[in-house]
Amino acid sequence: MLAVIAHRGASGYLPEHTLPAKAMAYAMGADFLEQDVVATRDDELVVLHDIHLDRVTDVAARYPGRARADGRYYVRDFDVAEIRTLSVTERLDEDGQPVYPGRFPPHSGRFAVHTLAEELVLVAGLNRATGGNTGVYPEIKRPAWHLEQGIDITAAMTEVLAAHGYTGPEDAIFVQCFDAGELVRVRHELGCQVRLVQLIGENSWGESDTDYEYLRTESGLAELARSVDAIGPWVNQLYTAGTADGLPRSSGLTERAHNAGLLVHPYTFRRDDLAPGFGSFEEMVRYFCVDLAVDGLFTDFPDRVRQLLNDRADGR
Repeated sequence: MLAVIAHRGASGYLPEHTLPAKAMAYAMGADFLEQDVVATRDDELVVLHDIHLDRVTDVAARYPGRARADGRYYVRDFDVAEIRTLSVTERLDEDGQPVYPGRFPPHSGRFAVHTLAEELVLVAGLNRATGGNTGVYPEIKRPAWHLEQGIDITAAMTEVLAAHGYTGPEDAIFVQCFDAGELVRVRHELGCQVRLVQLIGENSWGESDTDYEYLRTESGLAELARSVDAIGPWVNQLYTAGTADGLPRSSGLTERAHNAGLLVHPYTFRRDDLAPGFGSFEEMVRYFCVDLAVDGLFTDFPDRVRQLLNDRADGR
């Protein structure tokens, strides 16, 4: 069954990576809730998409003068107690404007940053209360950068996960990372046996020193399959738009990954930011789920994807 992965929670409706957004995604029927994990100055692990604070919080107003030379406010420069005082808002661009203008109003309501442990407690509590088994999907954010900043975030994260019962391949968890070498380390050095996902970006993004073009080849995927269970490719890497008949065509990556024994979980499905060549969110989801037969997908709108999957199962 195709896995619906709530991308930063129900982030199409509430500020990303907040506990309300996670609870909403849970109630919408997501199979997994995503957590991006970043370390604070006092080595606490918090759930934030970036190593910076300034695009999703009021850190500049609350702690003026704490930016680094590049003008950014880094999570690693603040204790968790300081970060808890911040108000989380809808994601803003470099000009302070909302990235997705139709979503939750910026600087509205009171949302806070929380720790990874707190979110794991929330998920466990919801699973107990509902009898469900919704999983978690944490990402090791910038492990090489964190190591330069004085913390082995990978080891720290796997310890927290183990303390909350996530230890084996049967557990409802996938651990993801853009750094291929780090995932090899997780599996073969740290001995972590949970399911692992190699995120695949573009080399130009600078996410890590991993060669993503090579990983998309048959030999690259075969190499990945020795350590990981799935790939998480950028949605644009799986198809070609604008063909002569106007229909999308598979790039072959999904098929190569499946031949290597890997699951395919592309990112990100947004109804307010469609991938090129698709006229509607429904058309986009249908193509990837039916024509490409991916195994799961990251979405800001887990309710819409769940409804589409239910309608298809019912023959509608």
